[in-house]
Amino acid sequence: MEEVTPVHLPKPKMVASDVDGTLIDEDERVTPRTRAAVAALVADGVPFVLATGRPPRWIQPVVDGLGFAPLCVCGNGAVIYDSAADRILQSTVLDVASLEWIADLAERVLPGCGLAAERVGASAHDAATPQFVSSPEYEHAWLNPDDTQVARSEVVAAPAIKMLIRLRGATSADMRAALAPRLAGRADVTYSTDNGLIEVSAPGITKAAGLATVAERLGVQRATIIAFGDMPNDVPMLRLAGHGVAMGNGHPEVRAAADEVTAANSDDGVAQVLERWWIG
Repeated sequence: MEEVTPVHLPKPKMVASDVDGTLIDEDERVTPRTRAAVAALVADGVPFVLATGRPPRWIQPVVDGLGFAPLCVCGNGAVIYDSAADRILQSTVLDVASLEWIADLAERVLPGCGLAAERVGASAHDAATPQFVSSPEYEHAWLNPDDTQVARSEVVAAPAIKMLIRLRGATSADMRAALAPRLAGRADVTYSTDNGLIEVSAPGITKAAGLATVAERLGVQRATIIAFGDMPNDVPMLRLAGHGVAMGNGHPEVRAAADEVTAANSDDGVAQVLERWWIG
């Protein structure tokens, strides 16, 4: 779907936005323009929801940038997080048996890969739970990781909201294509970066599933939701929403799935759409 400005689109009853590559700019900031647009819809009584692959512990900088603490769909839909109360409302995990099976499969299909697991406690900063553990073979796809390196056997030793599989030098798309057909419905796989990293969650767990849970909780019809995203992990959410918006910097899969393509995250693409009803 190329750039299209819809005519007479009714005011949404809920707005959901991905974070990285969507809501925040290349410096990982919520710009003043985007902050003002979001503040205007919240002041109008419209719920604003973050829907991200990030774990809850990585939400606070976004909250600080927005100036308020929204409900959040974290871990690609595996966690519903109340950032105002710092409380995990719901989580869906891969059990140990599933993690062991996925790990064995990944190592056969993607030889040389490293494994990591994202776990969750009662809050975003539950010190009793080592929240991100990785094997010695795991090479990080981002700067400043906050993991605890453990033996490979320990990565799969406790339930996790998602398993991360990293293969240096590979593309995320190729990794997904190799692994997805072999998961046999036992897990969902997606990616949020092209840098040789895929993310595996419990079956049926996507941002769409998480957003549907929040919408039901708030009594909002899916057809009245507008959602923004830029990467393949956003596609289910954009399809669930009444109006899905891809960022101008978005992955081709996202642009194809969207009802509209806005400007890039670096050009306040989210704000440009929201300003049709608020501020503009």
